[in-house]
Amino acid sequence: MKKLLLTLLCWAAASASLAQNAPQMDLPRIKLSAGMYLIDTQVASTPEQREIGLMFRQQMPQNEGMLFVFGSPAEQCFWMKNTLLPLTAAFVADDGSIVNLEDMKPQTTDSHCSKKPVRYVLEMNQGWFAKKGIKAGTKLGGEPFAK
Repeated sequence: MKKLLLTLLCWAAASASLAQNAPQMDLPRIKLSAGMYLIDTQVASTPEQREIGLMFRQQMPQNEGMLFVFGSPAEQCFWMKNTLLPLTAAFVADDGSIVNLEDMKPQTTDSHCSKKPVRYVLEMNQGWFAKKGIKAGTKLGGEPFAK
């Protein structure tokens, strides 16, 4: 019986450890738009979801991203520890306007911050915004910004 209990405890600990090192792929999704481009967006709205973000992802489709949603506008700062993909963060105001864009290198702890308080941050594959001609001042469309 002790051996079985010890085996179960070891298995539970190993499972928890693996879960912490796995990408989160089952977040709610919404559609956003940037001009004529549609973005399939995972939504990270809880502290735990935002903390993991796009960590451990090996790849991400070109028109997919992750929208980080915070309770109220504030200076938001992001880093790339355990994130394997080069990303660009769009810091987005309540009305959907992109405040600033920051390219971020994988697996670094450099801080990338919004230039003013924002409630939303949209991460996309690095270069996606530039290839589409999307810059600071561009308005994103979608449910979070429809007020």
